[in-house]
Amino acid sequence: MVQITATVPAVYEDEPFDEGVRHAAEAGVDAIEFFEWDRDELDQLKDIAQTHQVDIAGILLKNGMPSEEPAMTDPDQVDAAIEDLRDTIAAAAKLDCESIIVTVGPEQEAYSREVQHRAIVDVLRSIADEAERKDVTLGVEPLNASVDHPGYYLTSSREAYDIVEAVDSSSVSILFDVYHMQIAEGNVIDSISEYADRIDHYHVADVPGRHEPGTGELNYENVVRAIADTGFDGYIGCEFWPTDDPDATLEAAVELLRQ
Repeated sequence: MVQITATVPAVYEDEPFDEGVRHAAEAGVDAIEFFEWDRDELDQLKDIAQTHQVDIAGILLKNGMPSEEPAMTDPDQVDAAIEDLRDTIAAAAKLDCESIIVTVGPEQEAYSREVQHRAIVDVLRSIADEAERKDVTLGVEPLNASVDHPGYYLTSSREAYDIVEAVDSSSVSILFDVYHMQIAEGNVIDSISEYADRIDHYHVADVPGRHEPGTGELNYENVVRAIADTGFDGYIGCEFWPTDDPDATLEAAVELLRQ
């Protein structure tokens, strides 16, 4: 059964975290996601989720904003990138969080794309067994570089698929963000169908603006139907910035995504 999540710092950008989680739970989500975390606050974050009876579905890789280091794309930073993943896996396990949002870092001018691709695979292979032991999935996320993340390396769902295939671990998959892929390459329904066996998590927002489904050019009824047709039963995350009342907007998105 599909589980609906809300990325709290996006949907409830102006609310304290605790209040955002409460509102998200009342809007009907099954789980929450968030970006920043601190090891000293993990117990508090877990308590907030438990209080509002939602799971924690995803957290961002430590130092994981697309422009930050250590970058998986840099063969000179492989060991540091592995340590960041190891630290995040431990945090996710403590939170009973099933997945980590993995951004691979910026393109490295000093190295060819082939070298950078291989460095990403090496990092993920090195940590995959540990993620599997902790029952945590690493969701490799391609992003758009033209609007939101200039310089980011991984902008292709095809290359994300190739990376995950090369790692070949049940603990490493694709996080397919419909918003990012519509901007980066379009043709999202075909990509959803083609790469379904390696997609473990979706994020949704409309184009342009990264607002709620129904505000832009994407036909989300068709997108949701395409996801359902693949037999998907994982997380679909509302990672958008609402144009109207966040509660009503999130409730409408939950209803759409459960169809």
